[in-house]
Amino acid sequence: MLQLKDVSITYKKDLRVLISQLSLVLNPGDKAALIGEEGNGKSTLMKLIYDEGMVEDYIEFSGDIIRNGSVQGYLKQELDSGDKEMSVYEFMEQEPAFYDMDAKELAGLAGKLGLSVEMLYSDQRVGTLSGGEKVKLQIIRILCRRPDVLLLDEPSNDIDLETLEWLERFINQWEGAVLFISHDETFLERTANRIIHLEMLKKKREPRHTISNTGYTEYIEMRGHQLEKQEQLARKERSEYRAQQERFRRIQQKVEHQQNIITRQDPHGGKLLKKKMKAVKSMEHRFEKDAADMTDMPETEEAIRFRFHGAHGIPQGKIVLEMKKEKLTAGGRLLSENIDFQVRGPQKVCIIGKNGVGKTTMLKRIAGLLLGREDIRAAYMPQDYKDRMDFDSTPAAFLTRTGDREELTKIRTFLGSLKYTAEEMEHPIRELSGGQRAKLFLLGISMHGANVLILDEPTRNFSPLSNPVIRQMLKEFNGAVISVSHDRKYISEVCDTVYELTAEGCRKIEWN
Repeated sequence: MLQLKDVSITYKKDLRVLISQLSLVLNPGDKAALIGEEGNGKSTLMKLIYDEGMVEDYIEFSGDIIRNGSVQGYLKQELDSGDKEMSVYEFMEQEPAFYDMDAKELAGLAGKLGLSVEMLYSDQRVGTLSGGEKVKLQIIRILCRRPDVLLLDEPSNDIDLETLEWLERFINQWEGAVLFISHDETFLERTANRIIHLEMLKKKREPRHTISNTGYTEYIEMRGHQLEKQEQLARKERSEYRAQQERFRRIQQKVEHQQNIITRQDPHGGKLLKKKMKAVKSMEHRFEKDAADMTDMPETEEAIRFRFHGAHGIPQGKIVLEMKKEKLTAGGRLLSENIDFQVRGPQKVCIIGKNGVGKTTMLKRIAGLLLGREDIRAAYMPQDYKDRMDFDSTPAAFLTRTGDREELTKIRTFLGSLKYTAEEMEHPIRELSGGQRAKLFLLGISMHGANVLILDEPTRNFSPLSNPVIRQMLKEFNGAVISVSHDRKYISEVCDTVYELTAEGCRKIEWN
């Protein structure tokens, strides 16, 4: 159905090889998940498979992509600015097959995704939709063309829990092939039956890929066991080698000592010593060969190392935020009313709810209330990073406050711990992946000692291998956290209080 033969990808800007000689066959029924750390080329590979023109400006590639006449549907991680300026109807019209859809089928599909069919013909600007509504709209438009291969870049981002469960069922029941990227570990666990793991080793100079015909949980467990076994074997061989080397050194020293004291008056003894020395040299060559054949210590691309530096705690019970009978509106439309919401230090709160109910709007309102307060130090991480990040600046410029040498050295050290190469530290932020931008936000928050975090989908752009680190970091944070998330592991492991936002208000719920 879809085949890749010896595909290699190289960045034009710094000639860094992202992927080397990847061969892969996707057949009907395959649900293949692309995983790996941020910036390893997952989205670039997916774009290349769909349309080489989407990436020709910044990468070169070799190898063959054989599509075998398959019809592909591609879901973008982020909509283009031009897409956001269109009305919903204009956006749907971009897919000619939209007009071929049976009205009943279209209504049924929209209904399953929680949208009205009337919305598909509306004049509402796409950019005013919630993040989840944009994803749903893309899915409907893709399915209009009746594809047999789905290429989904972060389909689980921004959609509400109800739609997330629908998407899991949809992928599991899909008869064609699916290649997808997701940072949601629960989503991966429930859908993937193949794993394609892209890594960058040796300070991002050497790419490696692993293909496993297993589910995500099985792959992680198998990989862990293999790495552990390889490390144990490598350590054992090195320990035995050191013991052999010690025995060899003692033999060598003894023979050399005998050579020094032998005299010409004992030619027979000298001949024996020459034989002994020849045997010692032979033993040395054998040891060198054994050393070259030893099992390598396992080399992996480790998850990021991260913790908050200098953050101040919040006193137990201090009222951080209180909202009473408030309303949420967007574009003149009432989203929710009668909102009663309170946060006390050091609570870790998550707000959930259906797409379009106003969760991001509520978080922006909260940020407006807290960022100027002098009794706390609040920091805000929006869903759209452009709201608070200059994409034309570099990572170092975004983080610096004073610009002095000591601060820049500290910043570069921190960026290095987050797996930035020296070249990436100088790239404009617009050229970085979503995950790399998310790292910048959290690093900035960490460096400036916030004690109240306002986070809109904090885990959405981190790899499934790094997300456990992010969750642990936020769990150990001694301040207050007010967040919106659909990440089920984040909600379960980090948050002690969960609110559900509806059109009627905001109510505290039990989360299991």
